[in-house]
Amino acid sequence: MKPDLSISQILSSSDRPLLSYEFFPPKTEKSEANLMRAIDGLRKTEPDFVTVTYGAGGSTQEKTLRIATALKDSGMGPVMPHLTCVGSSQEELKEIALNFYQLGFRNIMTLRGDPPHGDETFVPAADGLAHANELVELLKGESAEFCCGVAGNPEDHPESPSSESDLKFLKNKVDAGGDFITTQLFFDNQIFFDWVKRCRDAGISVPILPGLLPASSLKQLERFTKLCGSSFPDELRDKMNAVGGDGPEAEEVGRLWCLQQIQELIDYGVDGIHLYILNQEKQTLTQPAMELVRSAPAV
Repeated sequence: MKPDLSISQILSSSDRPLLSYEFFPPKTEKSEANLMRAIDGLRKTEPDFVTVTYGAGGSTQEKTLRIATALKDSGMGPVMPHLTCVGSSQEELKEIALNFYQLGFRNIMTLRGDPPHGDETFVPAADGLAHANELVELLKGESAEFCCGVAGNPEDHPESPSSESDLKFLKNKVDAGGDFITTQLFFDNQIFFDWVKRCRDAGISVPILPGLLPASSLKQLERFTKLCGSSFPDELRDKMNAVGGDGPEAEEVGRLWCLQQIQELIDYGVDGIHLYILNQEKQTLTQPAMELVRSAPAV
């Protein structure tokens, strides 16, 4: 397969914010068929790149590769598979990286990963890696052509003992060769703005892409914010409650909130917008998002 363009090169050459989407490997044939239909519609918005998540312990490794390949075949920009440290030795990680490389993938979202379901703490595999910065080093050692995205959390990783510690681990990932940062989801832009300043003050200079979730219900919001440790703005909660917390009206509240976030972030001068679209086309969000990034003033 033809090698993908490096996302870091796209970031450095673009005079506007990028737009990207995250997908996850579906669990059933029906949901996979629905995803393929969504991909067909989303291709029209011409995202600058897309990512595909990777299950705990490599549980979705085969599906991740299949979906990533389908996205690549669809022509939807560079495709960035996720890769985690969970459940794999260093040699196994090298084999996975070599397979990605041979198939033309040059961009990898590099993560430590969450503990497998049922485990409370992360335990490295035998001869495995304990931290994402080690995985970045391993990938860069395999090929300098790999562009490594790393994760950042404007409200700190749930396992971090302090904000200072969280920022230190982020800098370790960047210093190891992380080419850009994609954030965990957040709903309060001011938290992001303050965090970016702290990153820059700490000497982290790589591009930072804010990750946004278009919320569809109050229940979904509560579940995701609890899972990720993200705060839930009172204003958003009140708006969701005012329309019953579920259904089309609640989804419209989430859509408008997300679009408002995108506009404010573009005005701030972000390097891109990364949407956690949960394998849905969401045309009433993705089309306006595309128009916002395309019309952003040149930088």
